[in-house]
Amino acid sequence: MSDPTRAAVYRGPGRLDVTEVDLPALGPTDLLVEVAFCGVCGTDLHNVLDGWGVPDSVGGHEWSGRVVKAGDDAPTGVGTLVVGSGRRPCGECTSCRAGRSGLCRQRGAVGTEKSFGAFANHLVVDAAETLPVPDGVDARSAAYAEPLAVALHALTLGAPQPDERVLVSGCGPIGAAAVAVLLAGGHADLMVVEPADLRRNLATRLGAATCHPDDLETPWHPGLTVDRPADVAIEMSGVRVAAEACLGQLADRGRLVLVGTGLDFPRLDTGRIILNELVVTGAYNYDDDGFEAALDLIASGSIPLDLLLEPETIGLDGLLDTMVRLRAGEVAGKVLVRPGI
Repeated sequence: MSDPTRAAVYRGPGRLDVTEVDLPALGPTDLLVEVAFCGVCGTDLHNVLDGWGVPDSVGGHEWSGRVVKAGDDAPTGVGTLVVGSGRRPCGECTSCRAGRSGLCRQRGAVGTEKSFGAFANHLVVDAAETLPVPDGVDARSAAYAEPLAVALHALTLGAPQPDERVLVSGCGPIGAAAVAVLLAGGHADLMVVEPADLRRNLATRLGAATCHPDDLETPWHPGLTVDRPADVAIEMSGVRVAAEACLGQLADRGRLVLVGTGLDFPRLDTGRIILNELVVTGAYNYDDDGFEAALDLIASGSIPLDLLLEPETIGLDGLLDTMVRLRAGEVAGKVLVRPGI
């Protein structure tokens, strides 16, 4: 084992223990990374607050950091600023060959493996699971690459055309990322549905039209549509009633992309799906070039990171309280943890 590092260790539902842990030994293609920033994801909330996690794991997968040591065969040099880019796909299974490496058959089932993520001062990661950060992009901005890549994948699957109406349900961090990308691309016909005042205000500041879920109406007959239906609905909240409501907002041949996760599963109106020939799909992980596209978008300056990222970073000791506040909707933007403070 290598030297210990300080980390926030999951011990059970609602329990994090900030303590010293041993890092794995550095393999020939591994990197020892000093974590600069790590975002708090909805999956982290499920793992810690809802008990989805494996005890004694360390979460955190939305990270940036600088290489402080490299294995003998690692292609990345010491001092390089990198981001984590997800698991390394096999490249040979049917999903990988179809350009859907996020569904690689070699991946383990989500939440079943003990993890060592970036809610720690340092982590050891295979160089193949990282990407160098482009020149001109700082570590704080680079940490936004993972959630942005998730949003880009949802948009890839929804495939909204310039003249189509898009509904984004939920303006948490991933929803806000999708809104920012759509607006940066000039997509004008966009509606954000969000119950929390704070997050609805963020959508407004980003430049989107907004409404409260209570303002939505569902036609009484499954073959009818609302007056201004959406061609694409992207459900980001994982809330049962939100997914059910999205279905009622779609035009004929509309597409519903489910991104948010939860354990209160929706009951979708199959009559409406059939009579309007709707398409419902899930969006998991990233496009094959999702991280590269996200980093390029960040480097371009075309999305307002000053609005998307919370201005104040937190340390590991404040992580659990922040998770509770995020769950309560008391925080609008992406929260970044800075383990070293």
